[in-house]
Amino acid sequence: MIKITFVGAGSTVFARNVIGDCILTPELGDFEVCLFDIDPKRLDDSYQILTNINATAQGKAHIHQTLDKEEAFRGADFVVNAIQVGLYDPCTITDFEVPKKYGLRQTIADTLGIGGIFRALRTIPVMKAYADDMERLCPNAIFLNYTNPMAMLSGYMQRFTNIRTVGLCHSVQACANGLLDTLGMEEYKDKTRWEIAGINHQAWLLKIEDLAGNDLYPEIKRRASDPAYNTEGKDLVRLELMKHFGYYITESSEHNAEYGPYFIKDKYPELIDRFKIPLDEYPRRCVNQINGWNEMRESLLHDSHIEHKKTHEFASYIIQAVIDDKPYRIHGNVLNTGLITNLPQNACVEVPCLVDRNGINPCYVGDLPEQCAALNRTNINVQLLTIKAAETLKKEYIYMAAMLDPHTTSELSIDDIRSLCDDLIEAHGDWLPKYH
Repeated sequence: MIKITFVGAGSTVFARNVIGDCILTPELGDFEVCLFDIDPKRLDDSYQILTNINATAQGKAHIHQTLDKEEAFRGADFVVNAIQVGLYDPCTITDFEVPKKYGLRQTIADTLGIGGIFRALRTIPVMKAYADDMERLCPNAIFLNYTNPMAMLSGYMQRFTNIRTVGLCHSVQACANGLLDTLGMEEYKDKTRWEIAGINHQAWLLKIEDLAGNDLYPEIKRRASDPAYNTEGKDLVRLELMKHFGYYITESSEHNAEYGPYFIKDKYPELIDRFKIPLDEYPRRCVNQINGWNEMRESLLHDSHIEHKKTHEFASYIIQAVIDDKPYRIHGNVLNTGLITNLPQNACVEVPCLVDRNGINPCYVGDLPEQCAALNRTNINVQLLTIKAAETLKKEYIYMAAMLDPHTTSELSIDDIRSLCDDLIEAHGDWLPKYH
């Protein structure tokens, strides 16, 4: 009987999706689920809901909960990671409010930028501790990382631990259909062949064809340049990037607005309205999610007949492919062992992967279009320097990571960037290890 450990199980909605998907995968047979979190109340909420889903579906999951890391990791075959170190309060608030004092504004701040850097710096030590435990207790387990910043966290695990790690994101699955929806090309939804590769949240839709092999990009670009086809004015940042760089990007416009120097600029405040950029979007989402959960918590906990519909998350399909040895294609975040030939070898890249009993088998891509690789490198620079900071515990690498961030450097001087980093280190306090 396989064992699936879910770390950060207090993330109830996400735990419901991933473990609920596994419950609705009969090929797994009887399997053990161990839910682990440091918050006993949130942990028990997830346990109650998943137990009800399992009963309603007449599932074969044997579910238990624990606050003990040793119990959670011992004998695990798969570990799903969904932790958020520091949560919304206090750490996300810190990530947004301290930079505002310097005039630096953000939208999501969980993947790149000054917020992404500090989110990584407080999360990597926790994940390193998990890796140490796993090397003792379940050295052959596959670590399925869903936590952001994806490339920084997955890249650290892949370079500095012995744990088999793949980073998983759902932006790839939704990319092509979302673009077709935006431009009124719904007749092609789920009827296309496409290729995607790059880095997490900034992977490129390199090819999109109909089932007869006809290239859809010319019509996509024609409609993208004509406002008549995007009557609600959606996804404007990504469409603008496609206009200038030639290819569409996987992750949302609110994310990509802060990955470059082009859209959030104090000197050009009109860009915020023109591209409909939702500043402070992530804190709003956090507040809404907290309030929404508080409103529906009681009804869910007391509903003994909760039904679950299988989602598009990759986790259950990966587990099934490994167990049954029936290859399944995903897009995973893996170490760039020559997979994308014009990106750095020590970068974490997002590429097609085949999954079978041997685990995650990344596929060769070759060169990206040069302009796409160039934009990726501006983000990879920040990722690699942040990982270097976490590895060495030296402040100078935090400064360098921030000084290489496209958005931060477009707004602040070097002196202000260093001062901002010092203020964030102080504000995070014990959420960070001691840097020197």
